[in-house]
Amino acid sequence: MCKKCKNFYVTTPIYYVNGDPHVGTAYTTIAADVMNRYRKSMGDDTYFLTGTDEHGQKVEQTAKQKGYSSQDWTDHMVPNFKNMWSALNIKYDDFIRTTEERHKLAVKKILNVVYEKGDIYKGEYEGKYCISCETFFPENQLNGSNKCPDCGKELSLVKEESYFFKMSKYADMLLEHIEKNPDFILPHSRRNEVIAFIKQGLQDLSISRNTFSWGIPIDFAPGHITYVWFDALTNYMTAVGYENNLEMFDKRWNKSRVVHLIGKDILRFHAIIWPCMLLSAGEKLPDSIVAHGWWTSEGEKMSKSRNNVVDPYKEIEKYGVDAFRYYLLREASFGSDGDYSTKSVITRLNSDLSNDLGNLLNRTLGMYKKYFSSIIVAGGQDEEIDKEIKNLFEEILKEVDEHMYLFEYSKALESIWKFISRLNKYIDETMPWILAKDEDKKQRLATVMNILSESLYKIAFMVSPFMPISAKKIFEQLGFDIEVENMRIDEVKDWNKFTEGHKLGEASPIFPRIEIEKEEVVVKKELKVENPIDIKEFNKVEIKVVEILNVDKVEGADKLLKFKVFDGEFERQIISGIAKYYPDFKKLIGTKVMAVLNLKFTKLKGELSQGMLLTTEDKNGVKLVFIDKDIQAGAVIK
Repeated sequence: MCKKCKNFYVTTPIYYVNGDPHVGTAYTTIAADVMNRYRKSMGDDTYFLTGTDEHGQKVEQTAKQKGYSSQDWTDHMVPNFKNMWSALNIKYDDFIRTTEERHKLAVKKILNVVYEKGDIYKGEYEGKYCISCETFFPENQLNGSNKCPDCGKELSLVKEESYFFKMSKYADMLLEHIEKNPDFILPHSRRNEVIAFIKQGLQDLSISRNTFSWGIPIDFAPGHITYVWFDALTNYMTAVGYENNLEMFDKRWNKSRVVHLIGKDILRFHAIIWPCMLLSAGEKLPDSIVAHGWWTSEGEKMSKSRNNVVDPYKEIEKYGVDAFRYYLLREASFGSDGDYSTKSVITRLNSDLSNDLGNLLNRTLGMYKKYFSSIIVAGGQDEEIDKEIKNLFEEILKEVDEHMYLFEYSKALESIWKFISRLNKYIDETMPWILAKDEDKKQRLATVMNILSESLYKIAFMVSPFMPISAKKIFEQLGFDIEVENMRIDEVKDWNKFTEGHKLGEASPIFPRIEIEKEEVVVKKELKVENPIDIKEFNKVEIKVVEILNVDKVEGADKLLKFKVFDGEFERQIISGIAKYYPDFKKLIGTKVMAVLNLKFTKLKGELSQGMLLTTEDKNGVKLVFIDKDIQAGAVIK
């Protein structure tokens, strides 16, 4: 990876125009925007790309159903994305559309390069195809099912003439690249998933279709249009001059740290198909492909039928754009799944923004106004506790940079808040209100207040990539008119930036507390316990955390799923009658749940069951009890 590059190029996926942007697309785009702002603040020459994916059979079908031409339909949908990015304060450098002429020329170029190398051949494709995902699935990925393993929809049997890319040719080269470049796939926990997929055998990739026309024609294959992934992935090079600006391409691709931010559902396309295309074309591979997790809503998968889809516009209206950006990147580790719940949003925002940062700002400005009429005065020599604060700031800068390099947004914010918490404690330890009572300690008081004021200046800088509007407000309250996008790290590293006589602004709450609406709870007056047991009886039940290693249907039993789990010591098989509640049961692999492990073994439909998975049941159905991934398998539930 290009660790010393001062050029930085970050991309989001190009978003499919058949649906409106949602919290998932907002999450990726906010993350890219924050990283772009951060790298720029570190002095890098940055470039940030987002855009829309506009070709394919599904677009053609939907346009026809809606009474549009395919082009008119995409033109109709694109503003939905641009408007949301504006509302989220996203500052991109380029917005690419795959229907643009520059992109068509770039796709034709890479196709011709790969074709002339001998890596494209004509054949016939017969297999199962998901129209929704625009993806072919070989039988070894379906386990006998006719449903798409990604979206769960029925697959179509397709048989047609097709041109194929010799992807299998590059399997070993790609494995070698992954081994030599440990940060190629982030978070690191995703690497094994990709490596395992490659090692099971890469098949050559169908790259053309001739049963519909909405796509980029292939010069060497009359009547064929480019398969959507070969088309879409090329956008990352189109936008930096691959086809028509070699100087820009050399700077932004060859001599930059190139990073693709994506959702985990499209990791294989980016970490396998795209690198193989680039290896064939003789181009540099991206430096990092960073896959984030999915968001649930109040513990449930988001769906329109459940009416629980998080609408970014509504969340911005309720909490403000900066608070929404902060919550998404602070609440969940970027590679893990996160749950968006009203209670957790309010708790997080009140605790971190209102109580910690907001309180520090208001206390500091309030005391400076009370003791020195908001005019900066010269302080005295630093005491040991002051040096500790300054040393901590240097440590925090390093910590944040290390976390941001690996796209660990939540950990970076945690480090910043460690500094904020220390400053709140610093106030309590130095007790400015006591110092103010002694005229001989006025200089010491000034020293303390100056460290607090300058620390807030530094905090505003550190949070500015995440919350640029709030950062500007903090600077304004500190008496500075600053364009946060133009600030650089060298401007905040040193202390004593506040000159004597500088006038601080007025304190005003930037993060007002949010009140939780009280729900009316109906409580039964008389509590009766059915079938009471004592603690000795309960302690006989051995409940532990288990990790799900694999899941399959039980043959001849539609209701039963066969789980292979690890209990911390042994692998065991557990049969559970929850199949109808988890149609996409393969997505349970890798999760951790609760299980009773000391039940007598039994057989269900001829399959041995060596335990029982614990579930909840309410009006929404039956659900497994999931455990945080950081908890080790075998942990005892008490």
